[in-house]
Amino acid sequence: MSHQPRSNRPNRDRNGDRDRNGDRDRNGDRDRNGDHRHHRDSPDDRSSSRPPYLPREDDAPPKRVREPPRVERHDSKCTNICSRRGIMLICSVLTNALVLICVIAAHMVSSGMSSATAMGGFDINSNFNLQGTELEKVRQLDMQYSQMRAPGLYGGIPFCLTFGVVSLLFAVAGSKPPHLMSRQLLVGALVFQAVGAVGYVVAVGLYLHFIIGVNSTDVCQQRERLYARNGYTWMSCDVSGGDAAVALFGLITAILYTAGTVLTVQTVRGVRRYLQERKRREADRARGPLRADTTSV
Repeated sequence: MSHQPRSNRPNRDRNGDRDRNGDRDRNGDRDRNGDHRHHRDSPDDRSSSRPPYLPREDDAPPKRVREPPRVERHDSKCTNICSRRGIMLICSVLTNALVLICVIAAHMVSSGMSSATAMGGFDINSNFNLQGTELEKVRQLDMQYSQMRAPGLYGGIPFCLTFGVVSLLFAVAGSKPPHLMSRQLLVGALVFQAVGAVGYVVAVGLYLHFIIGVNSTDVCQQRERLYARNGYTWMSCDVSGGDAAVALFGLITAILYTAGTVLTVQTVRGVRRYLQERKRREADRARGPLRADTTSV
């Protein structure tokens, strides 16, 4: 029995080692493929709708929620004018105009036939049943009564015009935000509205006292009797509707000025707190770098 030469034995050994290594590598690859297949077929992954190559939601880093940028509000002039303070001032302008109209209308109506002929609306001789001495007497009494009421007219017109125009100026000056307005302007509006509230109450009282005093004179009594004798009972010595309207709108104006005073006080306090808070924040910002420098030293 012939033996193979010894020179072939190392080659056989090497071939056997190569075969064993190849089998081990194939078995290892098969095991890894099985592990991957087992991992791919796990119930957790089958239940998830996400692809296997994407990370899980639990492992994903937390997302940063972007906050919307803060946009500073730039109010228009109309918005600032139509604030609560501005509305009170605008309404007071309107009521001042109504008081002015009522003062003029009450004086014209109570003046009787003298005002009618002065206006040229109608002929006194053709429209009134007054002739001769009665006509002359009525004219004289109307003129005297109008002169007696003149202080109420000449005092009421500039009073209403002054407060109406100044109220309009303060309303227009409020087109800026309160913290951008000068402190003197806010204080001036506060003082003006306080004076207007008190002034209108006093003015209404003086006006009614003056009208009642004029109506209680003999001139008014004689005038009333002459008109009533000829059938004109509407010309009386009582407080007329025009005078009552003056008092009504005057009191409404006083209420508006009172409300405006309260709102202006609140605005002044709010502006003061805002300025103090801003100064405090600026002081804190100035202290921040100083503290950092001291700690670094």
